[in-house]
Amino acid sequence: MASTLDAAQKAQVLVASNRGPVSYQVGEDGALHARRGGGGLVSGLSAIGSDAGSVWVCAALGDGDRAAVRRADGGLLPPEETGGQRVRMLDIDATVHAEAYNGIANSVLWFVHHMLYQTPLEPVFDAGFRRQWASYEAYNRAFAEALAEEAAEGASVLIQDYHLALAPRMLRQLRPDLRIGHFSHTPWAPPDYFRLLPDDIAAELLGGILGADRAAFLTRRWADAFTDCCHAVLGPGIPSGTRIGVHGLGADADFLRERAHQPDVDERMAALRAEIGEGRKTIVRVDRTELSKNIVRGLLAYEQLLEDHPEWREKVVHVAFAYPSRQDLAVYREYTAQVRQVAAEINERYGTAGWTPVVLHVKDDFARSLAAYRLADVALVNPIRDGMNLVAKEVPVVSDEGCALVLSREAGAYEELGEDAFVVNPYDIAGTARALHEALTLPADARAERSKRLAAAATALPPARWFLDQLAALDPRPS
Repeated sequence: MASTLDAAQKAQVLVASNRGPVSYQVGEDGALHARRGGGGLVSGLSAIGSDAGSVWVCAALGDGDRAAVRRADGGLLPPEETGGQRVRMLDIDATVHAEAYNGIANSVLWFVHHMLYQTPLEPVFDAGFRRQWASYEAYNRAFAEALAEEAAEGASVLIQDYHLALAPRMLRQLRPDLRIGHFSHTPWAPPDYFRLLPDDIAAELLGGILGADRAAFLTRRWADAFTDCCHAVLGPGIPSGTRIGVHGLGADADFLRERAHQPDVDERMAALRAEIGEGRKTIVRVDRTELSKNIVRGLLAYEQLLEDHPEWREKVVHVAFAYPSRQDLAVYREYTAQVRQVAAEINERYGTAGWTPVVLHVKDDFARSLAAYRLADVALVNPIRDGMNLVAKEVPVVSDEGCALVLSREAGAYEELGEDAFVVNPYDIAGTARALHEALTLPADARAERSKRLAAAATALPPARWFLDQLAALDPRPS
């Protein structure tokens, strides 16, 4: 591929992900306003230093992003808007992006890996699906071509997640000199479920990732499921050119502890205390309203706790933050509405003049989430399936008095935190209610000790180390 960049401008380290470290909104005055994001990848890229020649390739997600790409003439965004990082944003056709992102990534691949389909009715892989799959291929190809253009000879490329499962092989075909890694942030489905996909599509997805030198996952369980799928779909053995790795992303303790003691968090704590009432224990959950997070069953388990143990009435409050996610998909809008409805029914059934059993907030507010973390006596994390679940790791790090953790055995975090958590089957309402009761009755000293061990395990691989370990693992030279 011809490149407009000379060798000195090309990047030695590249990251590719659907969402980048910056987003743009068009203001009422027509001006573009940049907003920088956070997360593990941002921390990781910052850790390698500005002189490492890194570039982040991402997609334009809205009108503001597309305007920013046009203003930059398709090149790198202004560094003063990206925190000094070199970012190339791709203005992929809006219809192609929507079909790839909503049609395939979020409505097919997410559902397969989280095992969310109601199989008597779905999936239906018809002509419409094939049209959307062509868009998913085009979306991945756009990333592969941009990475090939930006990368220096022998550069390291870290491609992120299920949105870009085809990009490693496409990039390998364009630039065989590159060292390519792919990281899956979701669970990986077992072979019987993965093979719901049409055979050719299943083979393309696996072959796409196997185009990387190294395919990495959050837990050994997900890595083993991937290799099992390769054996079932492609035949015995993993191609010798692809190594499998595991990197369990941890919480960023320094950032969280510093951020959790800022004045805006203190203000949110005072407001939450007023909502909760004096002297009451708290069960805290903080989630997006994704179908996999199992918020409705969590609410039902809390209701069962109040039914089975009336002594907790007026003495505990379930602080539930359920921030709307993917509201452009009808099934997510319906799920968010059901969360609201179940919370309202619990409050109507059990609430009194001085006690609201469920304090539900649906507007995203990071400072308020941290305030809830600090106040938590019990953290409830009960997903149906989850690649990791950082909330399970963050709450013990931030909690002021130490918290007990009620944790689904289907969360990736279970591998690291299960020993000191109250572990539940996410489908078992009665079992989750019992675990909540046990967690609430845990003596304060035992709770603090457990919380300390949970926090140590949760921060074993902080984001910067997680990123750098993957980068080092791509180096073919012995360490």
